[in-house]
Amino acid sequence: MEKRVLKPAEVLDSVIEVSVGKAAGGFIKLLLLGILAGAFIAFAAEGSNMAAFNLLAKPETFGLGKVLAGAVFGTGLMLVVLAGGELFTGNTLILAAVCEKKVNAAKMLRNWAVVYAGNLLGSVFIAYMIVQSGLFSSGGDLLGAVTLRIATYKVNLSFPAAFYLGIMCNWLVCLAVWLSFAADTMAGKIFAIFFPIWLFITSGFEHSVANMYYIPAGIMIKNVPAFLKLSGLDPVALEALSWAGFFFDNLIPVTLGNIVGGGLFVGMAYWYIYKKA
Repeated sequence: MEKRVLKPAEVLDSVIEVSVGKAAGGFIKLLLLGILAGAFIAFAAEGSNMAAFNLLAKPETFGLGKVLAGAVFGTGLMLVVLAGGELFTGNTLILAAVCEKKVNAAKMLRNWAVVYAGNLLGSVFIAYMIVQSGLFSSGGDLLGAVTLRIATYKVNLSFPAAFYLGIMCNWLVCLAVWLSFAADTMAGKIFAIFFPIWLFITSGFEHSVANMYYIPAGIMIKNVPAFLKLSGLDPVALEALSWAGFFFDNLIPVTLGNIVGGGLFVGMAYWYIYKKA
């Protein structure tokens, strides 16, 4: 059979069909797949930081560092889509199935809650293992210092900034997922995922599940003297790097933005265009 790329309206049908299965998933299955997806995204986050920390540490090479980090980070979503995983940000597309009345809102929220918890567990587990491995001492402790800077920056974002950065992030992430539905070969799905994710990381947008790695990792190494000294962080800014700061100053606004970016601007937008209109 000749292979072809699905048209946008056909992609919408596939997204709705898959969303029905996701919403009906059992608790243990969703939780375990959520843990795996959180781990995959955390691997992508730590790998992208390892690749680019020397560039990210200097203002004159910061943009190039983001480009390099973005080229590595897409592996995380590739693993989720191709190996299997449940990722909260991608699952905001279930809103299209809710609009089509194929899934009720309660089942969608159940999926989001279980998967979100799984993503958090998987991400924090990888952060813990990276801390215990001693890898943050790489580059003469510079990787640890850059990780601290990243985490501190994220918890010091204002609510509106984190919200809007979350919108733009998941708009691109869900477009990557959307494009992967259109391709019917592994190579096609990899290319479909790579470029939107590269763009989101290069742009510096905020992804709730990635932040489940970045910020806990920073919290866990917050009191390492070598990392603190090399980071040059303002003590006032560093005070916000806490579990409370993680949840209230970053995770909540970024998560809300991710829901709007993926659920409204991708799932619901295409549903309205191809079904309602």
